[in-house]
Amino acid sequence: MSKYKVMIDDNFHYMEEDERRELGTYGSVEEALAACRNVVDAWLAANYKPGMSAAELIEQYRSFGDDPFIVALPALRLKQNFRPGTTRPHARRRCARGSDLRVPEYAGPTLLPGSE
Repeated sequence: MSKYKVMIDDNFHYMEEDERRELGTYGSVEEALAACRNVVDAWLAANYKPGMSAAELIEQYRSFGDDPFIVALPALRLKQNFRPGTTRPHARRRCARGSDLRVPEYAGPTLLPGSE
């Protein structure tokens, strides 16, 4: 049974619930977290332009990027609160890597577990 739902806000429409979309549901918080990180990694890789600085890329992410978050389905509690905006530290770490923004082969919205 899936216990964790991953939702995505986009930073351009931040906190506008009518713009929110569901990525999928996952059986463990680890799978849900991996899905969130993959969404951020895919956005960063798709929007990185050669020569772009980490500061420029993170600014683009803050303004327009996909901002996934985890919702525990009823009767569950998360040890950590994964709400909108909690993936920004991951985005900052990825941007700091510079040109190493390749997304692993398994990443991408159509290939994530539970998104079929």
